[in-house]
Amino acid sequence: MGDDSDARKAEVRQRLQEEAEAKKKKKGFMTPARKSKLRMLLRKKAAEELKKEEAKRKEERIKIVRERCGEAKKLEVLREDELIDVVKGYYERILACESQKYDLELQTFINEYEICELNRKVQDLRGRFIRPQLKKVAKYEDKFAKLNKTANEFNVKAKLKHIEDPKEP
Repeated sequence: MGDDSDARKAEVRQRLQEEAEAKKKKKGFMTPARKSKLRMLLRKKAAEELKKEEAKRKEERIKIVRERCGEAKKLEVLREDELIDVVKGYYERILACESQKYDLELQTFINEYEICELNRKVQDLRGRFIRPQLKKVAKYEDKFAKLNKTANEFNVKAKLKHIEDPKEP
């Protein structure tokens, strides 16, 4: 019986050693050299992607400017009356852009106001009340008002004539 248990123990030890060796071999797959090379390749790929993305943005920007403003006009070859027409066209375009800008700013202001009002209504419905911000008031304004009031009382009293009561002896 002792030989059988020794054989089993030896077999288990052999199996554990084989598994340990297999793990050691698997751990060695990503060596530091391979890791650094992989990182370098990833950085190169990321740099290429950034360059492509930047080029796309630049092209989009140029496309949008062309759509909004039109092609650049060569002003050196134009006569005076053609030049005046070009300037008038630019002026009308500027007026239209400013008008759109004003409308958008006004619409933004209105939307912000409506959002604030709706938020306030939601808070009211929930039962949570937001304390409004108090306005800052100078401490000395009240004191000056009181001083002016008392000064006015003294002036009124000084102006009054003292009348003696005839009943008093």
